[in-house]
Amino acid sequence: MRYLKVVAILIILYLAVGCTSKSPPQKEGLRIISLAPSITEILFELGLGKNLVGVTSYCNYPRETLNIEKVGTFSEPNIEKILVLNPDLIFTTGLEQQPVVEKLKKLRLNVVVIYPSNIEELFNSIKEIGKITKTETRAERLIDKMKERIDRVKAKVTQIPKEKRKKVFVELWYDPITTAGPGSCVDELIELAGGINIAYDLTRPYSMFNPELVIARNPDCIILGYMALKDRGPDGVMGRFGWGNISAVKNRKVFSDIDPDLLVRPGPRLVEGLEELYERLYER
Repeated sequence: MRYLKVVAILIILYLAVGCTSKSPPQKEGLRIISLAPSITEILFELGLGKNLVGVTSYCNYPRETLNIEKVGTFSEPNIEKILVLNPDLIFTTGLEQQPVVEKLKKLRLNVVVIYPSNIEELFNSIKEIGKITKTETRAERLIDKMKERIDRVKAKVTQIPKEKRKKVFVELWYDPITTAGPGSCVDELIELAGGINIAYDLTRPYSMFNPELVIARNPDCIILGYMALKDRGPDGVMGRFGWGNISAVKNRKVFSDIDPDLLVRPGPRLVEGLEELYERLYER
């Protein structure tokens, strides 16, 4: 029965839209589905929240997303539900969503892949979304605002001598201990905030990290990139075997109060994550 239902939906949509993909209508009537939380945030910043007809269950910001139809999880969006919503545009991201992208394209839907791996690429992605959705002016304004905030942090960092820059360890998960290295937004934020990432030699943007290396490299500050859990917050980290002599532990510079989304979600709020990082490193 489920198979027949899906076939019926496909036939209806095929007759409605024809056998070729449709060109997006004007902004006012645009029906958009976002399959990535970061893209959802960009769309809201561009004034396109009212055009969103579907988002993933992981899209949680801004609060208005709670009232938008959910089309499944980030890694397993519901194709049938997407088809029923009859979108003009579907924004997706890379890697994990590639199989979904291929399925959607086979159905001749308008799919746009947005996959920035650093801040410059994020700016280009915002421009691209602005061009596609005819919100170029708002996109340029958003980029300018983000650059202004980044420049303010950079100006502060230039006043800090190189030898006084803080060593940082960002723990993204605790079992196994996982962190971010070169090629990740997190690593870029650490550098912009005037920090030195102790995971500088990782061969992948995100990877497991030996706890003994954390001890040996002795970070001045530890950022927990997950919401504090029982026995897994700062006190739990400071109580780990062998970690008592780490500078961050001795000076109680272990923080779990930065929203992880500000560090790992490549959207407009990365600048807020940068400001929060700088504050933890040099103003607390």
